[in-house]
Amino acid sequence: MNRLVPALAVLSSLLGLPSPVVQAQGLPAYSPINPVADSRTALGFEPYRTPRLGGWGLGLALDYGSAVELALASRADYTLDAELLRLRLRVARDLSPSVFLMADASAQGSYAGFLDGFLNWYHDLIGIRIKAREERPNDAFLYRLDLPGDSPRTRRPRALFLGDVRLAAGLRLGRHLQTLALVTLPTSTGPAGYGRGVPAAGLIATVRAPLAEPLIYEGSLGLGYTPTHGDLEPYQHTTLVSGSSGLRWRFWGRQSLYANLFYHSPYYHDTTLPPLDRRELSLDFGWMLATRSGKEWRIGMTEDMEPSGPAIDIVFRLGVAR
Repeated sequence: MNRLVPALAVLSSLLGLPSPVVQAQGLPAYSPINPVADSRTALGFEPYRTPRLGGWGLGLALDYGSAVELALASRADYTLDAELLRLRLRVARDLSPSVFLMADASAQGSYAGFLDGFLNWYHDLIGIRIKAREERPNDAFLYRLDLPGDSPRTRRPRALFLGDVRLAAGLRLGRHLQTLALVTLPTSTGPAGYGRGVPAAGLIATVRAPLAEPLIYEGSLGLGYTPTHGDLEPYQHTTLVSGSSGLRWRFWGRQSLYANLFYHSPYYHDTTLPPLDRRELSLDFGWMLATRSGKEWRIGMTEDMEPSGPAIDIVFRLGVAR
């Protein structure tokens, strides 16, 4: 983490370039950080992008998640005990009032981490018991899958590696509807089990509807395709579906609160393990500040809405965009 602080400062300085004041965006973008999900899908939530001709749009997002998933069936077991990092840089450019291009690049990490003691204290403080955390030692890494009829698969930690690059082209169909076609390229330098390993594609439609003066609604539907790849090939779904529904409430000046419920269809099948075979249902929520210079700062969290699912128990999120 200490090595990432200077990098974060440098990239943030890029976002401080002079820019015109722009209309505040809606909800922040979201995509899964769990490696069993991230390695299978190109889908996520993408907000309606307000036109801004004559300039580049830049965004920097830091997601840091603490995962502890234990699942045991008669012929299979799965353990993910790790802290997960994703630092994503986004660049976008409008070609016309209706058409824009976008590219994402990321640095990622998966390792033992340092948050387990704090999270155990916090859960004790509010009276929540998480059995999986009680069964695992603090700040220890284990990512292991033992599926029916196969040899166990153990994934290695890696402090820092490059993720898959994502390229996208968007089309605005008026002031309230947008479609985004995207493809991810297999550029990950991480160990087996983290990158997709093959190109993946997706199409995401987003609707944006201002409600009462302080409220903005955004919802999305996504359809994706990822070919099977790697040692989990017999269990992988190839056709994937996502959906989301959320609100942003400007409650004071340029400050807003937001909440977004994200759904993704199952990533795997017939593993007999719920964290792999079930859908994902996550709630992304937080606080946003739009500055006069045109930047937006964000602090948020993501919570798993369904126990024993593929969503991460808790993800802390920071971001800035213009």
